[in-house]
Amino acid sequence: MVLQTFNIGVSCVRCGKNSMLTDNATGERFCGKCGYVISERIDESGPEWRSFTQDEHSNRARTGVPTSLTMHDMGLATIIGHENKDSTGKPLSTSMKSTVERLRTWDSRSQAHKTIDRNLRHALSELNRLQDKLALSDAVIEKTAYLYRKAIDKGLVRGRSILGILAATLYIACRDSGTPRTLNDVSSEINIKKKDISRCYRLLLRELDLKMPVVDPIKSISRIASKAGLSEKVERRAHTILKNASEMEITSGKDPMGLAAAALYLSCVVSGESVSQKVIALASGVTEVTIRNRYKGLKESL
Repeated sequence: MVLQTFNIGVSCVRCGKNSMLTDNATGERFCGKCGYVISERIDESGPEWRSFTQDEHSNRARTGVPTSLTMHDMGLATIIGHENKDSTGKPLSTSMKSTVERLRTWDSRSQAHKTIDRNLRHALSELNRLQDKLALSDAVIEKTAYLYRKAIDKGLVRGRSILGILAATLYIACRDSGTPRTLNDVSSEINIKKKDISRCYRLLLRELDLKMPVVDPIKSISRIASKAGLSEKVERRAHTILKNASEMEITSGKDPMGLAAAALYLSCVVSGESVSQKVIALASGVTEVTIRNRYKGLKESL
């Protein structure tokens, strides 16, 4: 018999000694001095002794996947297993096997028989693909799924492109969480015109009454510097330039990517590194004219 000391500061109600023991085999909890049994069994918290799926080497944990908004049924649906065995483990008869197979087919078809369910399946499968392509966190994806479900409840998806609404909700989630992803990034990965995403974006802001925070251009510096192959010294000086510009309140109303690109170019000029405006423009996704205009403004003000 395997015994384990139960150290939680619980004293025996009979003798008052603090020497509680637990029998891991039977689950009994009793006093090690007088033998008084406190409880006869405890709930098992370890893994199952066998897996109930077709693959015997799969996870034997007692809990399944957590509920998530990124699944069309939120992970709460049940399915008929693929094992053709009854509750005792015996194989099913031939007639019963065909009946269960027919039930299994209809069960899978009934999982998404409504238009909303089919809509969600298509949108959320596309969302999982975008998570890998844009390197987004799980929190951003959960926020996107939440906003898309709100758009469906409001009837905003009807008559509009599913991917357009999905791209708009993804951009809103990135803006709300401070993730530096632009409309051009989302548009190129989901293969939809930027103008269509912008139209859906304005619609969602108006109908869902959302307030978007101002994008911090400092968060875009590392991304542009990495693409352009700039040094750490240039990146740190660009951080200082934008911080001083923000304190002087000369960054309001300006494109964050344009400001970040101009700060990096100004940092390169001050540091003596020879980097053309075209290289930074390609890395940031803005035009050279924008970089020149923002560069002149930062240089005159600072």
